[in-house]
Amino acid sequence: MSDQPFYEHHVFFCLNQRKPGERTCCADKGAQAAQEHAKKRIKQLGLSGDGKVRINKAGCLERCEEGPVVVIYPQGTWYTFVDNEDIDEIIDSHIVGGKIVDRLKI
Repeated sequence: MSDQPFYEHHVFFCLNQRKPGERTCCADKGAQAAQEHAKKRIKQLGLSGDGKVRINKAGCLERCEEGPVVVIYPQGTWYTFVDNEDIDEIIDSHIVGGKIVDRLKI
């Protein structure tokens, strides 16, 4: 068994949906559309596939008030985002360029 991660970057988007009246959740803040956008963008850039970048849905990541949230492994870097431009910046800077996006980091 290898100590190396299978993917260069494994990206998890919280898509948790809470019942009305419960605390805030990422699903109500556009996380599903952002996850779909990220998946499409990664494919457009030719970064998807074994050993490359994997975009996954996740249940609650327990950072609800800071959401919507995405976490990138193996670095364990947490981000929040507002729109697809933020997602593109995370992809271009962090995944492609290897640089943390400080303004979106939580």
